[in-house]
Amino acid sequence: MALTHWGFIYTAAGSAAGGEVNVVDTGRCRTVLVGVGRPEEGVEAARRLVEEGVQLIELCGGFGPVWAGRVIEAIGGAVPVGTVGYGPEAVDQVHAIFS
Repeated sequence: MALTHWGFIYTAAGSAAGGEVNVVDTGRCRTVLVGVGRPEEGVEAARRLVEEGVQLIELCGGFGPVWAGRVIEAIGGAVPVGTVGYGPEAVDQVHAIFS
């Protein structure tokens, strides 16, 4: 089976309530980008993406393992959920951005 529909949920201050949604559709693959103000808002965004038929969900690094687990639990493992991670070489730079 080919990947034809997936979602990426990211955190971005000032995102619209319910998520800031943008779609990129190449004709062969539909990517739904959902910006949320806080990681906890990602739970409902993930539920909506599953209802819309995504095949997988990726979460930005702002979610961390706790919220990634909550997203997986909320969707009942309906689709694979992956997370963006940063290696040790980026820790100081990422800390500077989010502190």
